[in-house]
Amino acid sequence: MSAPQPIPTIDVQEAERRLREDPAGPILLDVREPNEFAELRAPGAVLVPTSQFMTRVGELPADRPLMVVCHVGGRSAAVVGYLTRAGRTDVVNVAGGMDAWERAGLPVRRGPIEAGEGELPAG
Repeated sequence: MSAPQPIPTIDVQEAERRLREDPAGPILLDVREPNEFAELRAPGAVLVPTSQFMTRVGELPADRPLMVVCHVGGRSAAVVGYLTRAGRTDVVNVAGGMDAWERAGLPVRRGPIEAGEGELPAG
């Protein structure tokens, strides 16, 4: 029996930098529930709640890296673990989640979710 592989992880500053600079066009995948997303979210984040993840995993683009975020990092780590066990190599957990994102002073949106906000890119 082999030891579990560590969850690939980056910090919030690296996630925000990749969103701005990475030519591969990574997706910030928010796995919190819609009410949490409405309270606080990163601009441009895609919402696929953990409660819907298994029925929507097939919607995730295979040609773009995924950076997975939740509130503090537990749910996102579980999703990253699942995706890496399923063979994805371009997926990372965002340590500290949206809690760390906000504390770092990175851009956030609050309030009602606008039309198209949180949706997966058309592909």
